[in-house]
Amino acid sequence: MAEPSLLLAPGRERSLERRHPWVFAGAIAEVEGAPVAGDTVAVRAADGRFLAWAAYSPTSQITARAWTWDEDEKVDDELLASRVDRAVAARGDLEERTDAVRLVFAESDGLPGVIADRYDTHVVLQLSSAGADRWREALTAALAARPGVVGVYERSDLDVRRREGLPPRTGVLAGEAPPFAASIAERPPGDGPGWSFVADLVEGHKTGFYLDQRENRRVVSDLAAGRRVLDLFSYTGGFSVAAAMGGAAEVTAVDSSEPSLLLAAANLERNGFSGAHLVEADVFSHLRLLRDRASRFDLIVADPPKLAFSASQLNRATRAYKDLNLLALKLLAPGGVLVTFSCSGLVTEDLFQKVLFGAALDAGRDAQIIGRLTQATDHPVLLSFPEAAYLKGLVIRVS
Repeated sequence: MAEPSLLLAPGRERSLERRHPWVFAGAIAEVEGAPVAGDTVAVRAADGRFLAWAAYSPTSQITARAWTWDEDEKVDDELLASRVDRAVAARGDLEERTDAVRLVFAESDGLPGVIADRYDTHVVLQLSSAGADRWREALTAALAARPGVVGVYERSDLDVRRREGLPPRTGVLAGEAPPFAASIAERPPGDGPGWSFVADLVEGHKTGFYLDQRENRRVVSDLAAGRRVLDLFSYTGGFSVAAAMGGAAEVTAVDSSEPSLLLAAANLERNGFSGAHLVEADVFSHLRLLRDRASRFDLIVADPPKLAFSASQLNRATRAYKDLNLLALKLLAPGGVLVTFSCSGLVTEDLFQKVLFGAALDAGRDAQIIGRLTQATDHPVLLSFPEAAYLKGLVIRVS
């Protein structure tokens, strides 16, 4: 019996030939056979040429995600386990620096829709696509087999699963449940200070912590000595701890979540810093209050949540980014530094810089870019899949 296939419309094969892993619904001319969500299908050009084996997702605009371009390679438990092994081996250089690592980064590691983050003895698994969901047991087994892992916990509670026709799923997949507050450490590659955190792996943002900001916490720490620091959207205090450990004169952390601020307080205390000001408030409203009080800071970190989930939200998101950074720039003392981020993949680095230009212009501040930041090295960007480059940051100094 012939395998199910997706036949592409004429001229729509180029992206797969360039090894981009996504096939959009509009590129498909015909579905041959009767595949269901999560099935492995052959993707073929209009002339019948084999292009890739891919996971089928009929309810999504991304109707197929490629597993392999090798027609002779079988998509099975062994293939997925080998991909996990390869991804973990590529992170070996981080073992001496931290016990919290992104082990698998989806398409960049040849495992579309699969995120796996290790927090010391536990792995948190997120499955965001129909194909990834189909291979839950194989992926769990591969991750549970890692040395030192005592439990695998699922956090497939992402909104994107609805577009895949999948319900949210959370819970223990293997071994022990994670502790309420998992302890993790980060150590510098050189002789600088290390720090540690607790993270909520069950209810926290993403899989519990912002692993993608690891290197950027070092940047903030290096900038913080003697400065008055304002940490916006502080979550559980990653940047606040970095600033405090870097010798900040004072630290103010602002977030709208009381549970996040409680963890931020715990993280500051466990690193020996008890003098931070923790403010539970809407960040935009609090910035206006600080503006009206004529407050001034020497270093401001702005790391908002994702603001653009679709192209239709892009204009609203750019207005929000401009408003946020305009207010932040107005609060900077002369010579102050703004470290600002966007984790919205649809907001390109070029667009983000234009937003900052508009904010600086409206704030009446002359500003210089003195640094460009991106996601941590365990969040690599496959050259054929630039969509993986979602996090961008700018270090701005005002005159």
